[in-house]
Amino acid sequence: MEKKYLAQIIATDNEGLQLISAYSSGAHVKVSDIKYLASNKVFLLSIIRTKIEKGQKHKRINSICRFDFVDKVKSKNINQKNDELVLELIAIDYLKNKEDYEINLIFNNNSYITLTTETIEVRLEDQNEIKD
Repeated sequence: MEKKYLAQIIATDNEGLQLISAYSSGAHVKVSDIKYLASNKVFLLSIIRTKIEKGQKHKRINSICRFDFVDKVKSKNINQKNDELVLELIAIDYLKNKEDYEINLIFNNNSYITLTTETIEVRLEDQNEIKD
């Protein structure tokens, strides 16, 4: 019964990516919850976001943002040794660079992560509601 509010959005183009960006804007991400599985070409971000869709304000949701077909990941201004560091996700955007896409995850404090990928395949999947 509990699961009806959980969303799953799959983006394969700019429009979908903008939707995921809007839903994830302001989400908090712990450095320890950022994972790149190079052998699977999967980049995972476990985020805590505030549910904004359907007027369900102030519900905090644990979500996974998954990027597939990721060939390369680089980050800037993120202290990866500090597992407890919490970043705020501001936006997600992308650039087309020759054959590849560069998806940029933009965080507060001028920090960001760039994913080099052959195609846009992003999934935002809600896991559970956070009870205060």
